[in-house]
Order: sequence, then C-alpha cells, then structure tokens
Amino acid sequence: MLRVTLAAAFALSVGAAVAADAKRGEELYARCAACHALGFDRVGPRHCGLIGRRAGGVQGFEYSAAMKNSGIIWNAKTLDRFIADPLKALPGTTMTYAGIKDPAERADLIAYLGSVGCP
Repeated sequence: MLRVTLAAAFALSVGAAVAADAKRGEELYARCAACHALGFDRVGPRHCGLIGRRAGGVQGFEYSAAMKNSGIIWNAKTLDRFIADPLKALPGTTMTYAGIKDPAERADLIAYLGSVGCP
C-alpha cells in the first residue's frame, strides 16, 4: 500500500507523467550503495525509515551543520529536489554526489525508498 501511495503522491506533487517504478528504483539504488545502506550507517546515514524523517535525524551519525540545521523533512518533494543536485539544494552538505538529473529515475528511486521496510 505504501508503495502505491508514495508513487501516486510523487506523481501528483512533482508532476511526473508516469507512475514511479519501485522495482526500477531498487536497481538504481546501487548508485547509492557506495555510501549508503538501508539498515546501517556507512559514509552516509542509513536510508531505512527515510521517508518522514527529519534531515540530520539518525542518532549517532555525524552530519554537516547544513544538514542538521536544514529543517528538511524527507518526503517525495524534498527528496526529489535534493537528489537532483544535493550541493545546490543544500549548500554546505557533505554529500558530494552530483545528483540524478532524470526526473523519472528520481521518482523510481524515491518510490523504492518508500516501499522498503527496515531490515
């Protein structure tokens, strides 16, 4: 149910022409796996429980001041903006990834993140 709800919310909030594909998003998540994991922290914080979480909110993870003080709550819209270009969306972030320019790929990745449970 969450998978469908998140994909629909993303399509409405960001204007995606097609429903997001969480299965494709799982494949795209391989790009994130260099620094992130679902259930544990790596160079970047864990993604388990990301949707609805306050940015900088994983206890024990050392975030940049920009992330801790951003006031961002992760949802389809905020993730879409951040994933498109992290350095532009949040100057001062330590996430140096260039971003995902393709809106459909971002939608699929966000749908996947919203569909996975915590390990």
